[in-house]
Amino acid sequence: MAATLRIQSDWSRALSKDEGEAWLSCRSPGKPTLYGSVTRRGLSSDGIPDIVASEGFVVGEVTKKSILISCPHENVSTKFLAPYTSFCRIHQKSITCLDISSSGGLGVSTSTDGTMKIWQAANGEIRRLLEGHVYDVNCCRFFPSGLVVLSGGMDAQLKIWSAEDASCVVTFKGHKGGILDTAIVDRGRNVLSCSRDGTARLWDCGKSACLGVIADCSSPINGIAVGTADNSLNLGTPEKPPSEREVGTEGKILLLAREDKKLQGMGLQSRQPVFLFVGSDAFNCCTFLSSTYILAGTQDGNIYQLDVRNTNAPIQVIHRSGAPVLSLLPYRDGFIASQGN
Repeated sequence: MAATLRIQSDWSRALSKDEGEAWLSCRSPGKPTLYGSVTRRGLSSDGIPDIVASEGFVVGEVTKKSILISCPHENVSTKFLAPYTSFCRIHQKSITCLDISSSGGLGVSTSTDGTMKIWQAANGEIRRLLEGHVYDVNCCRFFPSGLVVLSGGMDAQLKIWSAEDASCVVTFKGHKGGILDTAIVDRGRNVLSCSRDGTARLWDCGKSACLGVIADCSSPINGIAVGTADNSLNLGTPEKPPSEREVGTEGKILLLAREDKKLQGMGLQSRQPVFLFVGSDAFNCCTFLSSTYILAGTQDGNIYQLDVRNTNAPIQVIHRSGAPVLSLLPYRDGFIASQGN
């Protein structure tokens, strides 16, 4: 397990003035944590901050927007990037979920302050307040068009909203517990949801109806992802012909990140199990890297990379810290992970 080098989250602000200081820590599993600091002593002739580290740490390349720090004792280095911009007035409390429209123009986010808002991605200006859920809203995402938003809440309701006028155009009811995650099939005629009630459901947006229960587990399903399956994978055969209202479900596999330490793959059209992998702790999230490779994150900080064609053993297990892995996003040739630390 690799050592983890951390710097306080507001380091760019702390180092924006002369003699500014930010705290460092380097943690390696099974060893005492090493602590230190970085201090700004002023500006160089070309306007780059002059930054030095305390004993045990080394400052490498420094720019106006990044700083490279290493801990030679643990043979670890990390480049820290300053925020491009920060929006501090959209929500009053912790942000629980967010998404950006396909055009990049709008953002949508939910918060523990009980609100869901649409805002301008360029400047954080609030455009719409989406009101209608009872209790907390857990998840939100744009449809591919960027004009419509899908949300799920603790009230067990799934809602579709217009991003243009904030109206709720569709409400789906059927879950018996809070909705924890959603997914959109192709262009969005069908959508998926998972819940604390242990089920994952497929919905028809046009008829506002449930097309079927894809999975019924004995445990809450914390996260889902839908993707095109590798051609060699046997997705099973439906027990009865699918509804004509199902669009884009053929050849798709649905991943289920379950609370009972299981990551499951289901044939979306067949409703048949494809694989079941047991991890070290509750699975919080999952995503596709390709039609072959998938990722899933657990409550105890593990990120599993698996090959859907053979899930008997993971390709690799990444563990940077024991903090819960909360979300995963494919990015270029790799991925981005968020953890609860």
